[in-house]
Amino acid sequence: MAEARAPGKAILFGEHAVVYGHPAVAVAIKAGVQVAVSVNKEWAVEGRPLDPTRHPHLKSIISRMPRESGTYSFQISSTLFSAAGQGSSAALSVAAHLALRKQIGEISSTIDAAKSAHLAEADAQSGRASPTDTATSALGGCIVVSSSLPPIAKHVFSAELKTSEGLRKWDVGTVDLQDDSNPPSLVLGFTGNSSKTGKMVAMVADLISSNPKKKHDLDSIGEITEVGLIALASSQWEAVGMAMNACHDRLVSLNLSTPHLERLIESVRPYSFGAKLTGAGGGGCMMALTKEPARVAQMIELCGAKAMISPLHNKGAQILG
Repeated sequence: MAEARAPGKAILFGEHAVVYGHPAVAVAIKAGVQVAVSVNKEWAVEGRPLDPTRHPHLKSIISRMPRESGTYSFQISSTLFSAAGQGSSAALSVAAHLALRKQIGEISSTIDAAKSAHLAEADAQSGRASPTDTATSALGGCIVVSSSLPPIAKHVFSAELKTSEGLRKWDVGTVDLQDDSNPPSLVLGFTGNSSKTGKMVAMVADLISSNPKKKHDLDSIGEITEVGLIALASSQWEAVGMAMNACHDRLVSLNLSTPHLERLIESVRPYSFGAKLTGAGGGGCMMALTKEPARVAQMIELCGAKAMISPLHNKGAQILG
């Protein structure tokens, strides 16, 4: 048996805009997905035959396995909220890739895992997906994804994807955050309402097609992200929070927030540097950057949501055995 673990992610700035080449900044979070792979007479998940409609990401990962590599069973455990903007499908794809390759005796880098998982995300999302979630889950730390990386980021690899809107290309880089003796924490609040990334990405594409002026909101998110990244790299937490808030306002303009998300965000902002929805929107999660994580988590739970506290610095994917 082989096992691997990959963390989830939180996008600080750049949701949706990254699909169109603008930068996105994300960090790995503490919670994640663990996948164990063992030899089996057929492809299976949790003891049942693998259903491609329920597990399109696994089907896609399997499709890139070497022929004659055998069939296996997946055992999956997760501490992430599912379909909540925490990158659960990306973490699953990254961990499954690494565990499968380990099981068949092949060495796979985290970059290989990120690229394979990105294709799995695209296969499951009607051909549209940025490499943000998968790169963050694989590499850990702070990740920047853009059509052209800012100088502050160290280039790691490039990715591309053919979509109905044309060929999309991205560069993936890392940013080293300064040591801080008292860094803020991330607190994520799950509304309890799932959010389907593919559906929300398609909705934004349709919105822009019917109302081209909405493209300005995506361009604005790109500009905010560049400013926010500089603040993040220099531990200017107040400025990071301002960028988060500004990014959220543009996401609201794109019809990606919900009344419940707005209540959560409003309730925690007095105790946070910044707060915004994170991920695809339309439900799912919000997040806050704060030095009062217990207080923020309490406010989230008082509003009827589930809270999760995570450090700002977390490792990427790992093979466990």
